[in-house]
Amino acid sequence: MTDHTPNEIMTIAAARLLTDDDVCFVGIGAPSAACNLARLTHAPKITLIYESGTLGTRPAVLPLSIGDGELCDTALTTVSVPEMFRYWLQGGRITIGFLGGAQIDRFANLNTTVVGPYDAPSVRLPGGGGAPEIAIHCGQIFITMAMGKRGFVDRLPFITSLGHGTGKGSREALGVKTKGPTQVITDLCIFEPDPETAELTVTSIHPGATREQIQDNCGWPVKFAAAVAETPVPTAEELTVLRDLHARTKAAHAA
Repeated sequence: MTDHTPNEIMTIAAARLLTDDDVCFVGIGAPSAACNLARLTHAPKITLIYESGTLGTRPAVLPLSIGDGELCDTALTTVSVPEMFRYWLQGGRITIGFLGGAQIDRFANLNTTVVGPYDAPSVRLPGGGGAPEIAIHCGQIFITMAMGKRGFVDRLPFITSLGHGTGKGSREALGVKTKGPTQVITDLCIFEPDPETAELTVTSIHPGATREQIQDNCGWPVKFAAAVAETPVPTAEELTVLRDLHARTKAAHAA
């Protein structure tokens, strides 16, 4: 079983980055699928934390929101949101923050606030929630987003969550000591910040995707690493576990 969809390889490639030792602050949607896939395959000891205060969560189905009862029901414990942010997040106890966004720029800054002018936007998005804090206080950030010119834009109308600002050194100039985004996993490829400039650079291309396809779905001139890898094809186990997870989720939410 090697046939897969672009979203499946995005989720699987993201899951592979996680280990048993990680304490992961999980976003809803694609980040949640990736983190739980890792937990159900190669990283059973990973600690998953959701913004609502659930620690050591082991959901059987993917949550609809941070308020989904599945998270609290399957958590080791649940703490208050102020404790979650002040003690766990701001205290530097979370190794990985897993985020998504409506828009991203070449320095991995994220927008989840507005499209268009802030005072008169063409689209008002859900907002940042805890993402701005997650972006600066987790040890490093992984971002999962499907590629497209509506999402991968040359210039953000609003920065909700800090990536690498205007380039290398921007985070440090603001007093931020964490690494920020180190991986951007898409349905076509994986980006990493260039060591010299912090601009997102393609380091791995998924099977079947091309450089031309990546550029056609990005709003800025894409840079490619000197040696670009090919993302390993999903295994039968990875696909089976991921599909079973989505099937259980669909059935649970349809009930």
